[in-house]
Amino acid sequence: MNVTIVGAGKVGTFLAKDLHEAGHNVLVIERDETLVAHLSHEIACRWLVGDGCELSTLATCGLSECDVLVASTGDDEDNLVTSLLAKQEYAIPRVIARVNHPKNHWLFTPAWGVDVAVSTPHLISSLVEEAVSVGSIVRLLQFSRSGARLVEVTLAPGSPAIDRTIEELALPRSASVVAVVRDGDLAVPRGDTLLREADEVICLTTDETDDAIRIALIAQPLVTKSE
Repeated sequence: MNVTIVGAGKVGTFLAKDLHEAGHNVLVIERDETLVAHLSHEIACRWLVGDGCELSTLATCGLSECDVLVASTGDDEDNLVTSLLAKQEYAIPRVIARVNHPKNHWLFTPAWGVDVAVSTPHLISSLVEEAVSVGSIVRLLQFSRSGARLVEVTLAPGSPAIDRTIEELALPRSASVVAVVRDGDLAVPRGDTLLREADEVICLTTDETDDAIRIALIAQPLVTKSE
């Protein structure tokens, strides 16, 4: 896979090293020439000194062959501009952008060329909710293009799903249970899988099927928590 990373800070450097060692073809774009000279001796991927926000830099990278671009600088404005150029000018299939300040998260959408926005505070918040939210929906992952998302519900006492099979939940076609975590073990469920109290049920859902998931697993009004 051809991966372009813009920004060689701690995040970008870690990604470059990890992906390169995994066998991917990695290019890192960084404007600091001294930093590139230092890191290029540690990580044997391709390096380019330049500004990822400028078309002249991107034009020299061969982005037409790029599968994934990661905008990982410490500046949200730079990450947005890079994402927009990558998507509009080069139609890169998948653009992942780092969100440095949570208040800017709302900007990181497909309108700015972003397929996946990664915000550390939001990820931590989701993990905390996942750990403590029994009997409520916790959003784990949003798929920007389709609007689909992964959500998790830990079955509380009294849940209508307890002692029922997946098939008996009668979920609509566009909603499905994709995994069940029980006693720390992950299982891919089948139609005859019987749900139990305290099971962590992971579902694929959309705006149209949120109510069906809520009724089947919780059966009470609640507010879906965002990531």
